[in-house]
Amino acid sequence: MDFALTEAQQAVQEAVARICAEFGDDYWLRRDREGGFPTELHQALARGGWLGICMPEEYGGAGLGVVEAALMMQAVAQSGAGFSGASAVHMNIFGLQPVVVFGSDEQKRRMLPPLIAGRERACFAVTEPNAGLDTTKLRTRAERHGEHYVINGQKVWISTAQIAEKMLILARTTPLEQVRKPTEGLSLFYTTLDRSRVEVREIEKMGRKAVDSNQVFFDDFRVPAEDRIGEEGRGFEYILHGLNPERVLIAAEAVGLGLAALDRASRYARERVVFGRPIGQNQAVQHPLAACWMELEAARLMTLSAAWQYDTGRPCGPAANAAKYLAAEAGFKACQTAVMTHGGFGYAREYHVERYLREIMIPRIAPVSPQLILCYIAEKVLGQPKSY
Repeated sequence: MDFALTEAQQAVQEAVARICAEFGDDYWLRRDREGGFPTELHQALARGGWLGICMPEEYGGAGLGVVEAALMMQAVAQSGAGFSGASAVHMNIFGLQPVVVFGSDEQKRRMLPPLIAGRERACFAVTEPNAGLDTTKLRTRAERHGEHYVINGQKVWISTAQIAEKMLILARTTPLEQVRKPTEGLSLFYTTLDRSRVEVREIEKMGRKAVDSNQVFFDDFRVPAEDRIGEEGRGFEYILHGLNPERVLIAAEAVGLGLAALDRASRYARERVVFGRPIGQNQAVQHPLAACWMELEAARLMTLSAAWQYDTGRPCGPAANAAKYLAAEAGFKACQTAVMTHGGFGYAREYHVERYLREIMIPRIAPVSPQLILCYIAEKVLGQPKSY
């Protein structure tokens, strides 16, 4: 059993880190204060060919696996970009896996190259205000009218909808009361975002101002039938091919941000002198930092294990969910510890760790709550009765 990264995998991390190094602390502090999508980072990664890291080579991608994608996303977050940087490209990495797996050849040729080249940006419209995590209760409807579907409904917490040209939408094509199982009757579409029929309202939030989050309202939004992915009614099944990779990537990003916070805290602890000695010489300071490193390292290994399971075709649901849970918790503890290590300066924006603490809340909450992960592990791994 070899836990070492290959030379090629190390090269991925190093190449992405070099690109991210062009966008320093001042850049992310400005994005955090002023907002504005980090187009410069998005385009730099596109020029390097990294937006298609998991996409097939015949469509312009790199043809690599989720392991390499996880290493890439850890490097982005760890550079100091945090979730402001990671969320700018996150959707490109995992979002169109349903198209890769279930799309027709024509759809792949039409949909994948512009996303990989950075000419188009996409958002993922699944969550609804009244359904929450119960995806089977989605109310947004897509009704077939000849060669088009007409979509009406509402979505919430849709990232990058302010700037996206394309949207991946899950909508109900058969009413819930007419299907045998609640997971049936949902269909998946990847289409152009027609803003004359789609209203996008930004949600003000505590962090990650550079990447917008939104409520989205569909009013007789016409979608060509040729933009439906796979068969009608099987959309829930299709999005599962993106959910486990998403959990893995979120975990990698949480580890990356946790390591960025830990690095800042460790440097500060070595340099800050109080009562004639570095504060890092005090065990009350150094022990929490050491514990954070151990927890982040454990989460990193769990994340790579989950990515490897996905890439090798093994059932990876428990590992992907566990990685997301462990990484989010370890990342949060590291960011919180970084703030406390800095003392009063940890509360100051110029030291950056307060931004890290605000952003690390994202993987704790999304795309699935820690409580639901615990329910999943209890039921699917430990054989406990379903509790919800």
